Amino acid sequence: MKATPRQLKVFGAVGVVALLVVLLAVFHGPGETRAVLVSAGVALLVQAVSFTLARLAARGNVFKAWGVGAALRLITLVLYALVLVRPLGLPPVAALISLASLFFVTTVLESLLLSS
Repeated sequence: MKATPRQLKVFGAVGVVALLVVLLAVFHGPGETRAVLVSAGVALLVQAVSFTLARLAARGNVFKAWGVGAALRLITLVLYALVLVRPLGLPPVAALISLASLFFVTTVLESLLLSS
């Protein structure tokens, strides 16, 4: 039985919330909670743009749009590490592991949603 898009969205939301709970349990030191939450906000924004691009792409260009989204996530991670983490006063390990983990999980879910 194949999952419906709605079921995938619910599964995805539960998965992301579960990951956030784990990240918040692991990173609970000074500033680490804030780092996880800021990373979650960045991931939400970037994933929304990436998924919108992929959904708006014509049927034949979905893979190209997904590739652009992957490049966007990579560029965001690098810029976040080099430009934003230190000025925002975020602990780098918590911030970068959180963002990379959230990008990984949402990228997997995005591919499932696009193929449904």
